Amino acid sequence: MSTPLLRVQDVGVRFGPVAAVSDVSFDLHAGETLGLVGESGSGKSTLARAILRLIPMSAGQVLWRGTDLAACSAAELRRQRRDLQIVFQDPFASLNPRMRVGDALAEPLKIFEPELDAVTRSARVGQMLERVGLSAAMAQRYPHEFSGGQCQRIGIARAMILKPRLLICDEPVSSLDVSIQGQIVNLLVDMQAEFGTSILFISHNLAVVRHLSHRVMVLYRGRLVEMASRDALFARAVHPYTRALLAAVPDPTHAWVGAAMATTDAPSTPQPTAGCVFHERCPYVAAVCIGRVPRLENVDAVHVVACHRRHELVYS
Repeated sequence: MSTPLLRVQDVGVRFGPVAAVSDVSFDLHAGETLGLVGESGSGKSTLARAILRLIPMSAGQVLWRGTDLAACSAAELRRQRRDLQIVFQDPFASLNPRMRVGDALAEPLKIFEPELDAVTRSARVGQMLERVGLSAAMAQRYPHEFSGGQCQRIGIARAMILKPRLLICDEPVSSLDVSIQGQIVNLLVDMQAEFGTSILFISHNLAVVRHLSHRVMVLYRGRLVEMASRDALFARAVHPYTRALLAAVPDPTHAWVGAAMATTDAPSTPQPTAGCVFHERCPYVAAVCIGRVPRLENVDAVHVVACHRRHELVYS
């Protein structure tokens, strides 16, 4: 494949003694959607914020088009931000309640395209509102006058008005009704096709991730445990935790459903002090799993998994 737009190398994030994210590495290519899944508390949002330097990393590198974002000055990072945008989970909390929607969308244009006059800026705002399924006249309204789905459309419009090269979506549909979720997902697909934006899509909704993503990576207790193409992951997941996630939606065609469902009890500690992060819940645990952290190893050219027993499980 081509040189990746985004390369994350061995990123770690700590909050005091707690390791929220440990040794996560992946690439994201132009026009690609990479799904990031895992249960609540697995470190998905923390990783996203670390990538954008909204919170500090304790280890690793984030290379954006070859530039190390962690080493950027404040001025350089500010210049890079027009290409690095995020849509947050809560559509109401992400909008300033005292700011009209039109002003919220115009703000990025004022910062990054100051040469635009007021008339041109207003036209761009109206066009983007219409692009996300609203009307230009709504620019004069405040966030409280909109539904949750409409506010999320506004959040997407604000993020996309600069035509960024990377959009991070941090569970953007989890707080919305199911009927609205599909509309927002389809909007993201359409806008990606139009602008060629790469998307890191964070969710615990496997159906949404399957619909959107080209590749999927699975995070558990801050560690990357499996990554593969969408079709490969959903057809033949290897890691026991990935299998447990897929088994949360019952599927009698998979022989491993019974074993995987046995792993759904909540972990007893934030993270084991040694060994595989999943060994306390894993039905396939062995002595090596308790004593040594597994490395990501290839199942095939585009499928990697961190499991000591991967060679056995790939055929089970």
